[in-house]
Amino acid sequence: MNRPTYLEINKTKFINNINKIKEYVGYKELMPVIKANGYGTYINKCIDIVNMFNIVAVARVDEAIELRNIGYNGEIFLLNQASILELDDIYKYDITIGISDITFIKSITNPVNCHLEIETGMNRTGVKVKDLDTVIDIINNNPNINICGIYTHFSSADDSSDYTNYQINNFREAYNKLKSIYNLKYVHCSASNGLMNYKIDFTNLVRPGLIMYGYETFTGSNNIIPVEAIATLKSQITFLKEVDEGEAISYSRRYITDSTRRIATIPIGYADGLRRSMTNTGYVLVNNTKCKIVGSVCMDSCMIDVTNVDCKVGDTVYIFDNKNITLEDIATIYNTINYEVLCTISDRIKRKFIEE
Repeated sequence: MNRPTYLEINKTKFINNINKIKEYVGYKELMPVIKANGYGTYINKCIDIVNMFNIVAVARVDEAIELRNIGYNGEIFLLNQASILELDDIYKYDITIGISDITFIKSITNPVNCHLEIETGMNRTGVKVKDLDTVIDIINNNPNINICGIYTHFSSADDSSDYTNYQINNFREAYNKLKSIYNLKYVHCSASNGLMNYKIDFTNLVRPGLIMYGYETFTGSNNIIPVEAIATLKSQITFLKEVDEGEAISYSRRYITDSTRRIATIPIGYADGLRRSMTNTGYVLVNNTKCKIVGSVCMDSCMIDVTNVDCKVGDTVYIFDNKNITLEDIATIYNTINYEVLCTISDRIKRKFIEE
């Protein structure tokens, strides 16, 4: 790995986070959500980490295939409703799938383990409670389907107890109907926000996502489970120059110096996931000093003002260090959430794994 820009992933902190989550949820099994390349961390590519779990969750069939190809032999659960076109791969790679679409259910021709998804208020995918009898009949007429679990998704477990309790009640109604019909190995509804905010007595599995990676899923969530951020995004100064007063920096002359300034170039840009909205608004960290990004962020690089910093070519630059500059700071500039900041770091950025 020669490029000086990389995402450093601390595996020790990840394992510590898992242990804290286990302690909090007690008897319930963890099914870590490692979709989207482990929320951009690539932790899903570490077989020693993945092998810590009996079951893991992904969003796409190709993500499950990759896990099989690196040697994971445990259960892989596909959270999202798959396409009929993916059925052959589902059979071949022994993928447990979430199902809710009737046409898809009728198209299953080989034995497959399934979790029936219940629509309780998210209105994305799932079977509504009022339609369960019809769907049960269709499932029971297909001997290739083994219903070994049921699940649902909460939409507002971070900010609406009334709506989440409404969803829990819907899910409980479905569970009461299905528990005597199928041997339900897994009953699950809680992702990160749900597992922290609700104690649900009839479920036995939780689906931690962002909290495994050490980031808050809502303000104050770290007070409930004190996880540590596992990722830091680093680069280096590759060029230094003095720019006279009145000179323009970068494309479209969006920054004009108001005095003589010392400007550094760092090799990270919008093709790497550092958005152009950081232009003249964002900061990076150089030698414990916050330095403003000046001029338009380029595709492969950006410029920063280091006038008041003792620095040289080769010095480390933190895009975020989780203390002085956090994912939440960047998300505020992007007008988005910390999930998206982490997930959209480009695959041009290499991941470097460390252990303490």
